[in-house]
Amino acid sequence: MKRIHILGTGSYVPPGILTNQDLEKMDIDTTDEWIVQRTGIRERRVADPDTATSDLAVEAARRALQAAGRTATDLDMIIMATVTPDTQCPSGANWLQAKIGARHAVTFDVTAACSGFVFALNVAQQYLMNETCQCILVVAAEVMTRTVNWKDRSTCILWGDGAGAAVLATDEKGAELLSTRLHSDGSRGGNLLMPGGGSKTTPISHESVDKGLHYLDMIDAKYSFRIAVRCFVESIREAAGENGISVDQIDWLIPHQANIRMFYAISKHLDIPMEKFYITINKYGNVSSASCAIALDEAVRSKSIHPGQFVCLPVFGGGLTWGSALIRW
Repeated sequence: MKRIHILGTGSYVPPGILTNQDLEKMDIDTTDEWIVQRTGIRERRVADPDTATSDLAVEAARRALQAAGRTATDLDMIIMATVTPDTQCPSGANWLQAKIGARHAVTFDVTAACSGFVFALNVAQQYLMNETCQCILVVAAEVMTRTVNWKDRSTCILWGDGAGAAVLATDEKGAELLSTRLHSDGSRGGNLLMPGGGSKTTPISHESVDKGLHYLDMIDAKYSFRIAVRCFVESIREAAGENGISVDQIDWLIPHQANIRMFYAISKHLDIPMEKFYITINKYGNVSSASCAIALDEAVRSKSIHPGQFVCLPVFGGGLTWGSALIRW
């Protein structure tokens, strides 16, 4: 069986910073203490108004390619995980392809909400294993701050913007992607959604905008928290079991950065010390599909991850979607 390797990673967050103190000054009934206690977030990054999702993806992609020792013309495929593409058509991956000059690459988007990066890794894994492609760029990129209602304190405090990327190839030196496992439950799709903009609602109109149909809406936060913790725990156990290791042999957990309290709950359920969690939510917030990709790259570049270590990326998102990737560095 073909072995899939991650040749290089990259990430990028825009320079604009929105702190909890900045939110206190807005027309929102919130405080720094309230946000930190409930989420662990202290600040998040915000893209400039003229910056599109593909612009963030370009920077992450270039850094990943440089780390991998590859060029854009080496790419056979680009898969972008996003819920905030530049346009509904063409895909975000198409815009990215043009901007980096990857003229040989087939391009498309994967939409799996906050689980998008691992879903995209899984798709890349299949193309590499069946030898359809030899080199694939996976990018997760989001401009989430344009999807929120800045008067809804339960959601607007959560989200940030950024991008993370990885270059994958077969039979190369580098970190080995041991497994990816995916799950979905469409019956709970209405729990976290953006109602407007699709065929279910009327075309974008003054009425739909006035009703706030184009904002991201979390219907039942308490249920989402409980089910997310359960899915995180199950995904970590599944990744370990499938690869013949115990949970305590996992050296790093780099989860989707949803909520610091979720990490404490996962730690308790699995008896895993918090020191094994690589955490970026405090400075970037929830960047949806890009959050674990950004955290992975930061862990690599800070040399926190050492050769031979097992790294698990458990994810959970709207849809519902969840799963994991296990990597041996």
